[in-house]
Amino acid sequence: MLNAIFWRDRSATFRIIILAALYLAVSFSVSNPYYLLMLTIVPIWATLGVSWNIFSGYSGLVSFGHAAFFGLGAYTVALLSEKLAISPWMGIPIATAVGAMAGALIGALTFRLRGHYFGLAMLAYPLALLYVFEWLGYQEVAIPMRREAPWAYMQFSDTRCYVVLAIALLIIALLISLRISKSRFGLSLLAIKQNELAADASGINPFNWKLMALVLSAGIAGAAGGLYAVVLLIVSPPAVFGPLISAQAVIFALFGGVGTVAGPVIGAITLVPISEYLSAQLGDKLPGIQGVVYGLAIVLVVIMAPEGILFKALAFFKRQRGAGTTSDALPPMAPPEKALKRTASPRGNDIALSAKGVSKSFGGLAAVQNVSFDVYRGEILGIIGPNGAGKTTLFNLINGIIPVSEGSVIHEGRDIVGLRPHEICRIGIARTFQVARPFANLSVLQNVVVGAFAGEPGDEKAYAYARDAVARVGLEANSESLAGGLSTIQLRLMELARALASRPKVLLLDEILAGLGADEVELMMHAIQGIQDEGITIVIIEHTMHAMVRLADRLLVLDHGTVLAIGDPATVTSEQAVIDAYLGKKWSAHAKR
Repeated sequence: MLNAIFWRDRSATFRIIILAALYLAVSFSVSNPYYLLMLTIVPIWATLGVSWNIFSGYSGLVSFGHAAFFGLGAYTVALLSEKLAISPWMGIPIATAVGAMAGALIGALTFRLRGHYFGLAMLAYPLALLYVFEWLGYQEVAIPMRREAPWAYMQFSDTRCYVVLAIALLIIALLISLRISKSRFGLSLLAIKQNELAADASGINPFNWKLMALVLSAGIAGAAGGLYAVVLLIVSPPAVFGPLISAQAVIFALFGGVGTVAGPVIGAITLVPISEYLSAQLGDKLPGIQGVVYGLAIVLVVIMAPEGILFKALAFFKRQRGAGTTSDALPPMAPPEKALKRTASPRGNDIALSAKGVSKSFGGLAAVQNVSFDVYRGEILGIIGPNGAGKTTLFNLINGIIPVSEGSVIHEGRDIVGLRPHEICRIGIARTFQVARPFANLSVLQNVVVGAFAGEPGDEKAYAYARDAVARVGLEANSESLAGGLSTIQLRLMELARALASRPKVLLLDEILAGLGADEVELMMHAIQGIQDEGITIVIIEHTMHAMVRLADRLLVLDHGTVLAIGDPATVTSEQAVIDAYLGKKWSAHAKR
């Protein structure tokens, strides 16, 4: 799985400390100033890579602008020291706060963009800051030497002390990353990365989680920049805002393994010494040799190990041990022992959901026109109609994926029009999708617990609700299987469990029987009937009419975005207008028999 493969067990913190101690032992055995400088900047660059990975590795939004936070941190420490004689011991925490505030501002301005537009916008920030600081006259800012109190100003005669500080900063960043990888925070970000719409509909607020990740990431990058300024003593815009700074953060994570705790560290430890050594040996003959090294590293990773060196190595060792894949051992689903027999539902007169005059137009096309209906508490309302009738559009309007042009949707006395999908999920309306939207690189249980997060702030209870939902749909044996290896019926059941884990009052099922065989349809119908028996109100879109007339208490027929009929299945399916618009003559002949 993506979340901290290398650090997966409970001894992860101990491993980090042991490896840090070994690194320090090597550092204290070195006396050459150049090599000590290299041993200092490696963990600083690794920290920058970790900060990038906390945001981009988990959220999937590629940032080419982390130099903005790194540079702001460096200039904060340098200017505070030069102008106000503030020690870096205080300057670096201030640089962390400056980086975090810059992350909040940049995130708020930039998260509206998607794909490469987001990446290009992030690239613009450090380039703009480079010219701003040059324009302000800060081409070079030197940290003054404070010989009267060198320790108080982080100015050590033994440069090994800087290695200790750099390692300490890296340990803090790694522990934060480790905590994220095993938490609701990381799981929510991975869900957003793999399918943002499904995450939103499952109760996760994508904007808030991404902004929190960027703020945390930017703060760590600001701290790394602040320590970098202390080590180099002189700060210039190209040295801290230049394109190579952001590129290094990306390259280290890509080289080692994006979305892993150890990946950026592996990338920095491997690439920084090579690039620095070649720069020292060949820099006068081949200026820019560092850029060549990083460029070649990316080319090699893309060709040989697109998932990163760490994933490649783990896959190799797994093959050497002869381990099978997760999807090889998926147990088959057992069909129900007896066919579903429709009984009267416990429906009362309480209205669980009410649409009043709901309309949606796309330009000159009226996809949904003045649709009104009530859904009674505890019933199954089936929505049928020809392709293009507006059924899925109606669902998207109800749960906030598409804004309503006119009308209202009332749930428990509240008009929910204008709410976002995650807000609608949190008040008790969950849904599945016409095409299943799994988080493919997460396990079944992790997929389902994402839905449980919507209504439960405590992680322990959220996992308990998720395990219960998995058991209710019969997927206990598959709870640790990756969602990407599931069959169609298992995907449908998993998505149903994810919706149930949010503990909904109303459940919207969009063609949940699509693509299933006869036995699988029976199994799914039994699962849906069991959900209704628990008191959950269900609205289902489906084209499998023989299943719908057995399953639904009432049918709503849509045609060209308008309500054609609504009532009990026997009455609706016998109406000539419904037969002409949707069912056809074959259905009429079959019904008469």
